[in-house]
Formats: sequence, structure tokens, C-alpha cells
Amino acid sequence: MRSLRNMQSILLVFLLSHHSATWAIPSAVSSARASSTVALPSHSQPASSSKAETVISAASVSQISSLSSVRLSSSAPLASSTSARPQSALPASSQAPIPNVFPSSDPKNPPSTAEGNLIPDFSPAWNTAYQKAKSKVAALSLDELVSITTGLQSTGFQGRCVGNIPPIEPVNGKGWPGLCLEDSPLGVRLADFVTAFPTGINTAATLIRQRGLFMGLEHSGKGVNVALGPMMNLGRVALGGRNFEGFGEDPFLAGEAAYETILGMQQGGVQACAKHFIDNEQEHARMTESVMAGVASVMCSYNLVNNTYACENDKTLNGILKTELGFQGYVMSDWGGTHSTLSAVAGLDMTMPGNVGPGPGSYFGGNLTAFVQNQTIPMDRVKDMATRVLAGWFFCIKILLHTPPLITLKSGALPLKKPRSILLAGSDAGPARVAGPNEFRDQGGNDGILAMGGGSGTANFTYLISPYEAIQRRARDDRTSVSWIFDDFNLPRAGNMAIGRSAALVFVNSDSSEGSDRANMSAWHGGDNLILSVAAQNNNTIVITHSVGPLIVEPWIEHPNITAVLWAGAPGQEAGNSITDILYGDWNPSGKLPYTIAKQLADYPAQIVGGGTAGQVLPVPYNEGLLIGYRGFDAKNITPRFEFGFGLSYTKFTYSNLHISKVADTDNAQRSLVDNWDAGKVNPTTVGSSTALWLHRPAFKVSFDIQNTGSVAGGEIPQLYLQMPASAGEPPSILKGFTDVHLSPGQKQTVSITLSRYALSIWDVVGQGWRKPEGSIGVVIGASSRTRDSMDQSSEMYP
Repeated sequence: MRSLRNMQSILLVFLLSHHSATWAIPSAVSSARASSTVALPSHSQPASSSKAETVISAASVSQISSLSSVRLSSSAPLASSTSARPQSALPASSQAPIPNVFPSSDPKNPPSTAEGNLIPDFSPAWNTAYQKAKSKVAALSLDELVSITTGLQSTGFQGRCVGNIPPIEPVNGKGWPGLCLEDSPLGVRLADFVTAFPTGINTAATLIRQRGLFMGLEHSGKGVNVALGPMMNLGRVALGGRNFEGFGEDPFLAGEAAYETILGMQQGGVQACAKHFIDNEQEHARMTESVMAGVASVMCSYNLVNNTYACENDKTLNGILKTELGFQGYVMSDWGGTHSTLSAVAGLDMTMPGNVGPGPGSYFGGNLTAFVQNQTIPMDRVKDMATRVLAGWFFCIKILLHTPPLITLKSGALPLKKPRSILLAGSDAGPARVAGPNEFRDQGGNDGILAMGGGSGTANFTYLISPYEAIQRRARDDRTSVSWIFDDFNLPRAGNMAIGRSAALVFVNSDSSEGSDRANMSAWHGGDNLILSVAAQNNNTIVITHSVGPLIVEPWIEHPNITAVLWAGAPGQEAGNSITDILYGDWNPSGKLPYTIAKQLADYPAQIVGGGTAGQVLPVPYNEGLLIGYRGFDAKNITPRFEFGFGLSYTKFTYSNLHISKVADTDNAQRSLVDNWDAGKVNPTTVGSSTALWLHRPAFKVSFDIQNTGSVAGGEIPQLYLQMPASAGEPPSILKGFTDVHLSPGQKQTVSITLSRYALSIWDVVGQGWRKPEGSIGVVIGASSRTRDSMDQSSEMYP
């Protein structure tokens, strides 16, 4: 499938003369929240939280004889007195649908990517789902309601999926088939005949909605109701073990990628689960985009937020997620992330996988039933929990697949044009040498080409195309002589084999997996030495990296014989084909880097916090505040090797004629709130105030011209960065928009990106709301976060 090949080839090619990268940019906005200290547990199984809650009994559920697949979604908050922060009834939309601005939408038919300025109004679909859910809940017993909130493993049964909610037997019209919850953010985990899609870090470059749709269809086809993704953790720490699952270091990028992924997945008929909330390398602002995409469920994280576990944090779950963002879905725990029965009061709606420890028993289940019976937890709250889960199911139920970044390129090195002879060096060039692409469970090891990281965020490969296989096929057509060496450590032989070759292609990688962070940022298997050995003997050495994140490339990046670097990331099952398409020019690279590649590890704003023992809570202070990734490099004036958003092409583009104009609100919807914002005041926090139409509808249009001044057709991803006034306390430059455009040689096109008031707002810590900053805001359009040449176009706006 051509589109899948291109999507999986998210390659970065680094030119020695100037840098470039491929990436995808989301539309989430980072907000200036007060920074908080996050404590992460050093183990995944929670300890019992209080003596009163250590007596664990098996859940009382209907007889479990079969488990059929269903889709699960959620709905808005119901009336409940279970929290110090009372939950409100399902909020009715305060704004009627507006054609061409805020259209009534269905999750199975969202606005297309071509309708980028439309804000989908899912309120009617949620209202319908809630009516059906409340009707069903009214007929259920307490035990049946509790069973909807409690994972099957509370009974000692595993079930067929990684997470399961038991069915309710069809007695007196009460039947419900239960739920199948399944990993992963890049495909259906632990299943055969599925697609191993590109990782999130690769997808940040393009085709985000299409990937989400295909994943949704495959999950649905396998009988999955809730797909446990997308994963939106920021690449806050460069060595983070799960960075490959997310969408990079920028919160706007992560939010936009999550938004498009959720729309695609739920269009495919499966509920999406946005994870992990909150401070598990995540900022509040990225969850805003997920809620606006109509996400059915949210997974709370393992860590503590200001000394309170995230899955029982009233402020974040009830205060921010369900009230301020108006989240109309249900909150599930991460596996083993529930710490007490009273977490239900703080906003947790479902516990997964249901049990505590290795055997039966649950903090919910029988304990939740007992807490209701002794009036510790109101019955209304349990009805709210079950209604949210069922509404999510009704909301999503369905009636019965860009290119890699090029970061370095010397004139004439690429694309390859029927070379006489080539060498492939490195184990990453070939297939696994021991037992095929699924040699390691959950991809928890590396043998041969690296196409994804490891852990729960993986899938089995139905097949995996290595560069060796794809390039061999092309070489036969071109009558090219191909040699290869997969031994990473036989450096003399690798160097000698490179002598006289038209091109020497060196493949290196760096892996990581859930459960551990990377030990360093060097290429695995002695990759740096392999590159240097080959480059010493061949003046056209091309480096291809497969990596779960950034690497330190300083040992070899300035070697005079290295002519190009293709940053292939972790591209999935079509890896070899995607690389070959780029190397030979069948596809012109247009990807951009979703993270910063530094010159040394110490340059990154945040580092791994080590130490700790079993059972100890390890404090992880987020001292960098908003200065994650490129924002920290800009603030501290540190020059990276390759900046965020960088990526090269086989052609060139110029930017001109930047113009900013206001977008007229002809309907005058929520005029008083707009006027308040215009005056620099904070609007009150109410249910859904952070997802309100007036805040997110287009307010300004930024237009500019792009021209392809090169000799071949190609695509470009222009990026919009804001430079807030110093009084705002924001980083020097923040991504707030992007798009993509494909141009023929010489073609010029006018491109527009809209900005909402949300994009232009800062969080007022005192007023606890969004407001306009004081002063002028700079607008910069360019090809990366650090473009400083004639391609830059900048202006100022006074909102």
C-alpha cells in the first residue's frame, strides 16, 4: 500500500551544509500553568492506601460465560454528591451549531482534514448517547452497575483482551455485551494478521488522521471496543523509554496529532483512550484537544501530582478534566493505578485491570458495593460512573493508511541514480538473524532492523520489510552490484568492503522499551564506530538511523565523507520500502523532526531522575516549567545540532508576503466573553470553559506565499511560531500552527493558517482562566523552529 509505505518512512536526512527534518505538527496549545512537582512510584503495583480499604473481596457480577466485543465511550458528568467538587449534570451545549464554523458532527463522520477550520460539535451525539445510557442504567441493579466499572480480573479471570468489562446477561431486556480494551497506540497488540503501523514519533510527520482511521478499523475488526491510545506523553526527557509512542517534545504538536488520531480512530468504530493524564510527561493543554475531538475515555497515570495519586486527584480529574474541559467521557485507571475505593469520589470511573495484586479482589467490585450500601459513596455517583461508560459505548458504536525526514545532504549525494555498486553495512540493514520479526515478546529486544520500540505500545509484525530486501529488489532493476555486512563489530572488514563502492549505506539504531529508560544517547551495537570505519574508506557514506528518539551524532556528523543522513525513526512494517523510496527519489522527503537533536545530553532542559528503591516514591520535580525541548534551547540560547521542525527536501522553497487579518464573527456568538477577553480580563471558569467555542474558533488568519524554487516537485510543512511579550512568561518561541503544501517546480501558492484566541492566550494563575497577554505578539512563519534566513517571514499582531 503506497500510502502506508510513505507514512512509515518518516525519515530525516541531515545535510552537512544545512539541516532539515520530517515531522508532523499538532494544533494543541501549551498553557502557562503553575508548575508542579510530580512524584513517580518506582513500581507499578500500588500499595493499599488505608487500613479501611485493605479488605478486598471479589466483585459481585453477573455470571461470566462469554465475552463479546463492544465499543465504549463516555458522557458528560451527571449529578452527584460524591465529591468535594460537585459534579454537574450533563452540560448542554451553550452554543447552537453554526454552519461552516461549529457544525453538528457525528464521531463516525467527522469534518474532513480538508475542512481544517471547522470545530466539530459532538454535543448532539453525546446527548443521544447519554439518553440511551441513562435509560439502560435505570434498569440495572447495584451489582450490575458496579460490574460496568470493574475490570474482569477482579474475579480471577483473565479474559481475552488486556482489559475486559464483563457482559450483563440479557435478562428482562437488560443485556449488554461488555467491553474489550486492547493495546496499542500503533496497532492491535497480541494479535495476528494485523498492521504494525509507524510509531507515534514517526507519525508526527504526516498522514495522522489516515493512520488513526486504519487503526480504528483494524481494532474494530478484531472485536476491540476500546483502543488504548493515543499516547501523548511529551518527550520531556530525551532518554525517556516510551518517547517513541508519543508525538514529540512540543505540546501543540502532541495535541494536534492526538486530535487527528482520535477523530480517525473513532470514525473507524473503536473508542479511543487518551493517555496518560496527567504529568506523566504530559501538559494539561494537550488533553484539551483530545476532549474537543470527542474522545470517549481518558487513562489516568501512575504518578502522584503534588503528593496525590493521579487516579484519585479531585483537582485534576473533577476540577480540570470534567469541569473546566467539560470532558463527556469516562476515566479509567492505568493498569494497577487504582489506590483506593474512594478514588471513585475523586473522579475515577473504571478500574483496570480490576484486581489488586496477583489474585482476585478489587478496590471497586465488592468494596465499591459495600461503600454504597454503608452510604460512604452515594448511589448517584455509581450511576454516574456506569452511565459515562455506557454513553461512551453508544457514542462510538458502529453498526456492522508521510515521508521520512532528511537532515543532512551534500550536493549530488541523494537521490541515488542507478549506482554501479553499493554496500549495506550494519545489522539494522537486514532482517532478524535468529527468529524473525516477532522474536521478542512485545518487541522487547533488537535483532536486525528496528521498526518499533518495545512494551505494551506495540503490535506483532505480520511481515517486516528490511532495507536489505527492498534495496535488493531495486538493485536488480538498476543492475547495481550490492554487497552487505550485518556484523556491527567487524570494523576492518566493513571498512574494506566500502572501498570503491559508489555509495556506502550504514544503518544504525537505538531502541527502548516500556519499563526502562535509555541508558545513553549513543547508537546501539557500536554504531558510531561502524560509521567512522566505513566513512574512512568511502567518500559517499550515507547514514540511515532507526531510533526511538534523538541520538548524539557528534562523533561522526562532520566527517567529510558523510554525505547524507536519513532519520528513519521507527517506521513500522514497511520500513525497508519507505527508505528505498526516499533513497532513490521515488518520494521527495518532506518530514520534519518532532524533537531536538542536541550536541550533548546535558543541553536538554530535563534529565532522568535516578535512584530510589522498591516501594519508595521517587520525586520528579518539573523545574523546567514550560521550557521543554526546543523551548529550553531557545530560552538558554543553546545551539542544537538539528532543531525541532527541521527537515530537508530534494527541492527548495521560499516564503514571502506575510499578512495577518482578523476573522469576522458574523453570528456574534458569546460576544460578552469575547469582549471580556479583548479587554484583557479573565472569564470565569465554568463547565467546559476551556473548550468553549468563542475561545477556539478562528480569530485571526495568517496568510503567506510559498514557492518551489527547485527543479523537482515536493512538499513543505510551513510552521507558525508565536513570540509572546516578555510579560507573558512564555518561552521565546512557541509552535501554534502548521500545514502542508505540495508544489510543482516554479509553482507559487498562497497558504493560510488560522489562530484562535486560545492560541493567543496565557493562563492567569491568580484568576484561574485564559486571558490575552499585554503587549504585541510576534508571528514567525518558517521551515523550522530556528529558521534564521530569507525563508523567515515575521510580523507583529496586537490582538
